[in-house]
Formats: sequence, C-alpha cells, structure tokens
Amino acid sequence: MRRPKLGRPRLPRTRAGQRRLVQAVMAGCVLALLPATWMYVVTGDRLRTTADVPRTDVAVVFGAGLWDGEPSPYLAHRLDAAAELYRAGRIKVVLVTGDNSREDYDEPDAMRAYLTRHGVPDAHIVSDYAGFDTWDSCVRAKKIFGVDEAVLISQGFHIRRAVALCEEAGVASYGVGVPDKHDVTWYYGGTREIFAAGKAALDAVFEPDPHFLGRQEPGVARALAARR
Repeated sequence: MRRPKLGRPRLPRTRAGQRRLVQAVMAGCVLALLPATWMYVVTGDRLRTTADVPRTDVAVVFGAGLWDGEPSPYLAHRLDAAAELYRAGRIKVVLVTGDNSREDYDEPDAMRAYLTRHGVPDAHIVSDYAGFDTWDSCVRAKKIFGVDEAVLISQGFHIRRAVALCEEAGVASYGVGVPDKHDVTWYYGGTREIFAAGKAALDAVFEPDPHFLGRQEPGVARALAARR
C-alpha cells in the first residue's frame, strides 16, 4: 500500500493573498519579539557589575546545575560573584535558590558549601530548596523569605529575565550578569532565553503560584540580625 504523498504548501497566487501572507508573517515575528522587548524595557537601568551594584542586604543566586554533586562551572561563576560582593561589604546575606526535588540532587546545599569555602560564613547563607524555575525563586524570595530588595546574580543571557520576573513578584532588583566564555553552553542558554521570554511574559501576566509555597521562613531576617 502506497503512502499518500504530502503536498507542498501552496503559496497564494494573487497579490492580495501574498500581501496577507507577508502581513501574517510580520505579525508573527512582532508577537514573538514582544516578550524580549518587554524584558529589555523593564530592566533597562537595573543591570550593574560587581564593582558598581548598590549596597543591598540580600543577594539571590539562581541554581545552574551540578556536576558530580558540585556546582557546574556556570553556577560556580555566579557563586564567585556573590562571594566577591560579600567580601566587599556590598551584601550581607546570600539566598541560594535551586532544585532539591529528589534526594540525590541538592543544588542549594552544594551552593552553600561552595560559598563557605570561599569566605561566606554559613550563618549568612539562606537556602531555598524549591526554586525550580526563575519565577518560583522570585515569588518565594518575596513571600516565603520576606525579601523586598535584592541583587540578583546570574549569567548575562538570563539576568534580564530574572530581574523582570523578580520586579513583577515585588522584589526591587538589580542584576549582575556574570561574564562567561561563549561556548556551546552559552549559546544554548542564549537560544533558550528566546523561548523562555514567552513563558516569563505569561508568568508576569497571570502570576501563577510556585510549585511549592508553604509557610514563611525567618532565615533571611535571622541572618541579617546576626550581622548587626
């Protein structure tokens, strides 16, 4: 039995049909770019470096994967930036937020251990074990840990989305984009952000609850009190 042949898509033959096709394609491109445009507008003046970011009580470091139980190189660079800010006195507490959805994978504890090895006291680190995505991390920082203002630390390709979502969640934010070499992972992350921007826009509009919310935790307030 022969398979039916798939016909080629037929392009409009009339000028009016061709014009409508071009208009539809252009409209689709505009809609696809709207979320990214929104992020750039919202975060236009909120990006800084470790040298000029305003002094803020809390820094939030987003998870970026583990390699054999240790922070991946990309995550290590984020944590290095947080440790640098802490040592310079520009932040007082580091909130590490990541994935601990199964027993054998614990981003926050790996991040905490790395920071303590690089000069951040354990008492000044707070762990969020349910930061499964950027929106969840931002909402939980506000609602669970009581963070009203923060420095966010991530790679350049992700930091605008992080700042836009945390601002939407009620956390006044500055972003530090950690530089990294432009390897395969970097290009993958940049490409992924094009699609993630759409989800970010939907999160901002509909403000869904995180996967896990739970009761408020005093970790950040306790850590800040320990600094005074």
